[in-house]
Amino acid sequence: MMASYRQLSDLPQLIPVFPLDGALLLPGGELPLQIFEPRYLNMVDDAMAGDRVIGMIQTRGGSRSRPKLAQVGCVGRITSYAETSDGRYLITLTGVCRFQAGEELDLRLPYRQLRANYERFGDDLGDDEAVASEAARSRFATALKRYLNQRELDIDWETAHEAPLEALVNSLCMGLPFEPAEKQAFLEAPDLAGRFEVLTTLLEIDASDPDDEPHPLQ
Repeated sequence: MMASYRQLSDLPQLIPVFPLDGALLLPGGELPLQIFEPRYLNMVDDAMAGDRVIGMIQTRGGSRSRPKLAQVGCVGRITSYAETSDGRYLITLTGVCRFQAGEELDLRLPYRQLRANYERFGDDLGDDEAVASEAARSRFATALKRYLNQRELDIDWETAHEAPLEALVNSLCMGLPFEPAEKQAFLEAPDLAGRFEVLTTLLEIDASDPDDEPHPLQ
């Protein structure tokens, strides 16, 4: 995790939030974003002038103009920034810690801000060293191959085989085309082991070809 955030008290309590369904940021993950709406250009300007922090969060109904926010999001720090000739911002957010969405403040800004409560997620600032058993990884690999075959997708299996479990699970949760509710389930899983189980289960639910042979990702 980022060295500048060693304890929860290092994190800002008041954060700008970017509601974006289907976009998942997890602690330690990297989320590239293309910013073009004026209100979010303003948000990035303010973040860059301050602590470079933005909270990613999904919505849960409400009006189209001002949807209700999910209960849990993830705060990230802008670790890459570029501006295009037509005024768009290309940024990368690196996930720091999940948060419970608290009181939303009306500060007459074009973007939304709220108080973030990190108490439930203190372990996000440490290293999650969960280890999956050989049987669990074999089950996961079988489900993943069937899921990818069904959607005519592919991954670099050699890289996946060598990747640490946290990096592999987080990259798949963030990168595969799951539904927003499924993305939220990944975010709200208590830890890496829980996220790994949720991911495996969802891959199995979506897998459709029982004749596929598992790929040796173990």
